[in-house]
Amino acid sequence: MLTPLTVAVAVAALALAAWCGWAAYRDQPTKDWHFIGMAVVTVLALIQLVVGIVQLARGEEPGGGTAVFVAYLLGVVACLPVVGVVSLTERTKWGSLTVVAGAVVLAVLQVRLYDIWGGGAGA
Repeated sequence: MLTPLTVAVAVAALALAAWCGWAAYRDQPTKDWHFIGMAVVTVLALIQLVVGIVQLARGEEPGGGTAVFVAYLLGVVACLPVVGVVSLTERTKWGSLTVVAGAVVLAVLQVRLYDIWGGGAGA
């Protein structure tokens, strides 16, 4: 797996979490700018999905199993769109906190993807 991309997705997700957390602290719902931030992080996740599939197609194999790796990649891509829809239906600070939770989960999934690929085992 491409480690700089994994780090970029994790850092962008944590920045989004901090930004939406600040909005929640100020009792604000998610605004258009937050949705643009979610879109940027989702595009990075889509790029990660493509890179992961290309690496699998070239014959590289994750240490934790291909099915688990692909499932995590798909979960990463779906994470922010799902919480984005939820935050649209909840137009209070709780909508912003939903995005915070989803972005933190996305960052944690990045750590897990790194481990599944074999990054934690020196591969």
